Amino acid sequence: MSEIDEIKSRLDVVDIVSEKVRLQRAGRNYKANCPFHSEKTPSFIVDPGRQSWRCFGSCGVGGDVFSFVMKTENMEFSDALRMLAQRAGVELRGYKKNESRDSYFEINKIALDFYKDALLTDEAHSARIYLKSRGVDQTSIENFGLGYSPRGRDSLKSHLLFHDVDLGNAVECGLLNKFEDGTTRDFFWGRLMFPIFDRSGRPAGFGARSMDDS
Repeated sequence: MSEIDEIKSRLDVVDIVSEKVRLQRAGRNYKANCPFHSEKTPSFIVDPGRQSWRCFGSCGVGGDVFSFVMKTENMEFSDALRMLAQRAGVELRGYKKNESRDSYFEINKIALDFYKDALLTDEAHSARIYLKSRGVDQTSIENFGLGYSPRGRDSLKSHLLFHDVDLGNAVECGLLNKFEDGTTRDFFWGRLMFPIFDRSGRPAGFGARSMDDS
């Protein structure tokens, strides 16, 4: 398990968000007025099952605990990582050197371009239909850097290997799963992908969403 995943496993997105937003129970999820734009009807949803949050209103932003802290505290990913790691009681090892953090941004950029290209493929047709049904036009897709993770469990992994990316670093980025036998496979598959950018505009991570609304 990567340090990022370990932090996520120890922290509940509902607890993190509720410190800034007044949440109301709505079935399995929680809802509230979006803290990032003015609205009268709640469109901000927190999903404890997926440990994610998203605005289904005009701003359309979303992500995980890291992206929420980055956005509400105006932090870069590295700062949010250190803050949440301390809160979760996780010792950071892979992010101590600036050059290591830079390599993670580079890996995320490779993944970002891969996901964006994948959204244009035949396999992603249903994803494009889903976005259209939600009122997300091509301009918004490009502005937010939305993408798609193919269903093949080694799709991104193969792309990263083609670009000579160290798979151990990709695991630390949360892009690949590493199993007990040492094998790795894509962490995200068959999902809409939402990049999370730091204040410098660098891709610091990803959120993902299923298209079945379950």
